[in-house]
Amino acid sequence: MAIYTLPELPYDYAALEPVINPQIIELHHDKHHAAYVKGANDTLEQLEEARDKDQWGAVNGLEKNLAFHLSGHILHSIYWNNMAGPKDGGGGEPLAADGVGVLADAITESFGSFAKFKAQLTKASATTQGSGWGVLAYEPVSGRLIVEQVYDHQGNVGQGSVPILVFDAWEHAFYLQYKNQKVDFIEAMWQVVDWQDVHRRYQAAKASVPLISF
Repeated sequence: MAIYTLPELPYDYAALEPVINPQIIELHHDKHHAAYVKGANDTLEQLEEARDKDQWGAVNGLEKNLAFHLSGHILHSIYWNNMAGPKDGGGGEPLAADGVGVLADAITESFGSFAKFKAQLTKASATTQGSGWGVLAYEPVSGRLIVEQVYDHQGNVGQGSVPILVFDAWEHAFYLQYKNQKVDFIEAMWQVVDWQDVHRRYQAAKASVPLISF
């Protein structure tokens, strides 16, 4: 029985136009994200078989595969919900008047201003080498927000950090529409950020008790 399942999109394929066209959304969700779900489940089955047979020759590769596919599944699940079409409230910046003042204050405290935060996440996302993500994460030890540049799905991540806003910088996220202009895609992404969703994720991360103490 599958442990992980592909979540349904919270909108139809055309909801994020003109920023992301329907063909990209369909392929990205139904093919690429689905492949990470299948990969995670398949790897869990292989690990179970290794335990049953007490055969550990492949464990290093299996653990890497699990990290890759599971992180891909989790990041994509956040990604879909981080976005809303311009007609549905996506874009702009978090404002107190919209009920997300706590998030807006945290961004200013952590980065100096929204403009400085936007510049850092844009550059981090656009300059990923090869495949990866730009991520705004809550770092529980300091209680601050940080920007991370994630390689593939799981590399270069601060231990314990909780992603709350993710920009997919893999080519499958944009190439059919933006060709090799990753920077243009990342700039356009700001038009569909759902700050209500990011705010909810920030509040939930902040309420969690850190497992690390010094």
